[in-house]
Amino acid sequence: MAQPGTALAFGVLITVGELTRCGARPGAGVPSGLEEPRSREPAPLAAAGALAYALLGECAGRPTTHGAAQIVAVVVAAALVGAVPQVARGRGVALDQVTRRVLTVGFAAVCFQPLYNSGELLRTVGRGHYYALFLLVLLVMTALCDAVLAALLLRARTGHPYGPLLRDQLRALPGIGSAVCATGAVMALAVAVAGLWALPVFCVPLLLTQLSFRRYATVRDTYRQTIASLARATEIAGYTSPGHAHRVAALSRAVGRELGLSGPDLTVLEYAALMHDIGQLSLVDPVPEGATARLPEAQQRRIALLGGAVVRQTGVPAAVAVVVERQADPYHEQPLPARIVRAVNAYDELSREGAENPDGALCALERLRLGTARDYHPNVVESLARVLARGGVTGPAPG
Repeated sequence: MAQPGTALAFGVLITVGELTRCGARPGAGVPSGLEEPRSREPAPLAAAGALAYALLGECAGRPTTHGAAQIVAVVVAAALVGAVPQVARGRGVALDQVTRRVLTVGFAAVCFQPLYNSGELLRTVGRGHYYALFLLVLLVMTALCDAVLAALLLRARTGHPYGPLLRDQLRALPGIGSAVCATGAVMALAVAVAGLWALPVFCVPLLLTQLSFRRYATVRDTYRQTIASLARATEIAGYTSPGHAHRVAALSRAVGRELGLSGPDLTVLEYAALMHDIGQLSLVDPVPEGATARLPEAQQRRIALLGGAVVRQTGVPAAVAVVVERQADPYHEQPLPARIVRAVNAYDELSREGAENPDGALCALERLRLGTARDYHPNVVESLARVLARGGVTGPAPG
């Protein structure tokens, strides 16, 4: 191993970053199928340290001699050491995150180290602004590589369409992704001038950012749990069947992914699906089993408007209330999230009516197809069929 002291310093930095990871564990109390990771990069300090080692050409003015293979070996070893406490607590190793980091750092190292160690990079661009421009281009390429890998891993794990997943990752790049890339590059440049003592100095800002993000993620999780609890009000009051709102929300989110929704649009869809039946609390006589799909159009519309009025009092974005209010409209007048909620709600109600029938789900889907002339959008119904053909989603146990 070339320059073992430098390798050890960066290995310790990456290990500390793994030990202080944000934690991509779903928030407690959030229904199955609705979880989101706390951060797209759960260990930003580890990622920045690994990237800095990949872009390191000098240490305190002396050229480094480590290559891409040594960089990958140090990153793998540090990630595994950092995962020991997780394994000890029975949480297991996030192999997809380790694989993604190794491949991304390996890409940056292969692009940088051979050019720098051979002297070709300095002969071509020198040490001035062209060198900084080269690093900037390499960082952009590395960030794009990371986004592609993250979307591929999510595609393999969830089965969602690749396009919306990739768009989600690209939209997230200006956030924590840019902070990680910038910190990694600044660390490498600082170590080149000041030596390894620059590492703890430049760790502090990223650690503070990570702490702030963790607090924000906690608030967001609490907000999601509050909405999920509010959605159970109709079940507790006996207006809807147990687990209905959560099943509709999980399946709506999967259908939204299938139709290309991502980011904030998926969040609006999820919240609207959770609270789509909240208007039934205003009824004197509950609808049998909460099945609104069989009600007359005027009554469906009334319940939807009542639900929208309730949602507007909860403090959620106005777009959520609009979806709840528009779910009973003819589909050619609805926004896409309202079309999805209406179709998925009807499917869940119709399929549970024939729960004792082995072909109940197929019969429910066929009835939706027969209603595509006015009630259900054909593209939404076919997307729902594709999601169900892949096994649908795993929802919570009823009640």
